[in-house]
Amino acid sequence: MGLTLKEMVATARSQTQEILPDEAAEADSRSQLDLIVDVREPGEFQESHLPRAVNVPRGVLELRADPASPGADPTLSADQSARILVYCTRGPGARSLLAAQTLTSMGYENIEVLAGGLMAWTEAGLPVEGTAQPPSA
Repeated sequence: MGLTLKEMVATARSQTQEILPDEAAEADSRSQLDLIVDVREPGEFQESHLPRAVNVPRGVLELRADPASPGADPTLSADQSARILVYCTRGPGARSLLAAQTLTSMGYENIEVLAGGLMAWTEAGLPVEGTAQPPSA
């Protein structure tokens, strides 16, 4: 029998470094984060996202992250040693954890996941951009 989603997420979490929202905001304010990647769908991103975030949906991550792919996103694929923060809506964010695991397996060296996702970020009173109010529980 194959792995369940729960098992896949647990494995990804064990292989991924999480960072608290306040720590991520501080790192970003000190220009220590090279890139912030929102792995949610475009509609979710449009409604609410972290400042400076780029949207690379989980479903196309590999295509955008591989520099040799015709669909590569140079913002993401240009520097595999960059410090990249990945997030989704909430923790334990299956999308962000699996995305971080994927990027690491593709050779990205410095991937962190926003603990608690966008919900924890907004609950900490940190700024968001977008057309709607941040998500709620």
